Amino acid sequence: MRPSHPSYVGSETVGSEKRILGGLLLAVVACTLLASVVAVLAFPARSARGAATLPPNFARSQVAGGLASPTALEFAPDGRLFVAEQRGTLRMVKAGGTLATVLDISGRVDPAGERGLLGVAFDPGFASNHYVYLHYTQKATGNTPAHNRIVRFSVSGDTTVAGSGKPILRLNNLSTATNHNGGAIHFGKDGKLYVAVGDNANADNARSLRNLKGKMLRINKDGTIPSSNPFYNRTSGKNRAIWALGLRNPFKFAVKPATGTIFINDVGEATWEEINRGASGANYGWPRHEGPESARSHVPPIFAYGHGGDPAATGCSVTGGAFYNPTTVQFPSGYVGDYFFSDFCSGWIRRYDPTSDKAVGFATGLDRPVDLKVSKDGSLYYLTRGSGADTGSISKVRFTGN
Repeated sequence: MRPSHPSYVGSETVGSEKRILGGLLLAVVACTLLASVVAVLAFPARSARGAATLPPNFARSQVAGGLASPTALEFAPDGRLFVAEQRGTLRMVKAGGTLATVLDISGRVDPAGERGLLGVAFDPGFASNHYVYLHYTQKATGNTPAHNRIVRFSVSGDTTVAGSGKPILRLNNLSTATNHNGGAIHFGKDGKLYVAVGDNANADNARSLRNLKGKMLRINKDGTIPSSNPFYNRTSGKNRAIWALGLRNPFKFAVKPATGTIFINDVGEATWEEINRGASGANYGWPRHEGPESARSHVPPIFAYGHGGDPAATGCSVTGGAFYNPTTVQFPSGYVGDYFFSDFCSGWIRRYDPTSDKAVGFATGLDRPVDLKVSKDGSLYYLTRGSGADTGSISKVRFTGN
């Protein structure tokens, strides 16, 4: 299903139904975390997997391994590949798969649960200003609670310039719950920085215009807020950064090159995983709605898949997200314009065709995939968290011909 237009909210708190996520839910989440030994997404443990199974005429090669709980993969505009680790390290992949530590802010990052270093974005003017933006959880210090923030650093060669960190946006204080942080950040075609923020395990946050949680945010790259934001004149302060709401845990999203179309991957509760089309002022329905429900009060997802059933098409945590629109098309022409996405629990990659409104399988057997990227040469890169300590890896998929 595709929304014909965004659904605009009409009051500071959207909807009338309240969902209370109390101690029972937090206890379940805590147990799941312990059982899975997975900090980022808090989903059930799965057995370790072997090499990925790909369609005919596609080949996989490992680019780098030994990563510690990686969370995000990003190409700089100059083609260099960077990977973020949850503990607070930004690393660059060098020739032969060696890893250079570009930045280590582990001393200030809170990596508990789904917190940590969560998002990486390079400035559109990186060639001249060398700016990289990081979204991470700042540790609690003194009377200041833990909170997520976006900080800009200057890259110089294989490292960052000492003392270059400049805070861009400080998000709301976090509750004691360590899950539902969201985390991805990307620049849109309009030059604005978009930020995905989870509901911090309080579903009511997602429908309120009084906080930034459970939202997509849109800010200028210096941290100021565009007056063109949909709720700019109805809110004040940082809340003017709200671009869309009604999201549970938008861990990943992607921006389509050339058009600027945004697809948001929202991790569901117990029934559905969603892919939503980004739209200014949109309300995606959480916590009142989840999955392919039609209602005038919210924008339904363009695609959703359920929990349970065929493991090749179902799962419990949508991750990844990359449009196949590279500078050089390497894959068959039928892939152009498709949207690759993955599931952390089921270990697969699928591709969604916006024209036919259908998704088909692409790869299976991945060991907890968390992010996807398409390189300029048309290869698909995927990042896996791995089943144990320091078992995260980056792999490259290329088309070998008919």
